[in-house]
Amino acid sequence: ESISVLSTREQGYRIDNTRSYHDLTRLMPSVRRGSWVLGLTHTEARVRINVGGRMLADPATGYECVAPRIDVSLDYAPIVVYVSREFPPASCAYREVLAHEMRHLTTYQTFMPKAEATVRARLAGRFAGKPLYAPIGQAQALLQREIDRSWMPYIKGEMARVEVLQAAIDTPQEYARLGKVCAGEVQSLLRTARRNG
Repeated sequence: ESISVLSTREQGYRIDNTRSYHDLTRLMPSVRRGSWVLGLTHTEARVRINVGGRMLADPATGYECVAPRIDVSLDYAPIVVYVSREFPPASCAYREVLAHEMRHLTTYQTFMPKAEATVRARLAGRFAGKPLYAPIGQAQALLQREIDRSWMPYIKGEMARVEVLQAAIDTPQEYARLGKVCAGEVQSLLRTARRNG
């Protein structure tokens, strides 16, 4: 087996109610002016690649070949689901914001196996059963260079595709809905927080 792509599906998550909506808004650089972030699901994709393989050298030709062994590990840093502290955990507004953030959490969790399968197929297409030939002493360095320059950016880009799915959750319609749920409780709690803050 020359290709191994593994993902950790159960990193878990934690809920944090300690930050204000001002703090959460500052965590999001792309928020429209005058808008507030009431909840946020935060993580970071991590990619690790270990490269090795069996090496055979032919001194007569001056060449060597390596049967690449590529181990890729994909995961997310522990996921934190923030709900702004202005919403008491027993409130309807809190439950609605948390339910919205749970959609983001589910999207991260369901995306990972798809990314894993895509990356495995692409790496197998390139490396499975295909030794790499180079002058003696250079095969390992060539393999590592290909991984660093081509495959690491590709895999990071593949992992970043989840953000398109995340953006599809945060529509203007969804924000408008959240602003009106619970008989206006969200807006009422924000007005109270602004007066007291």
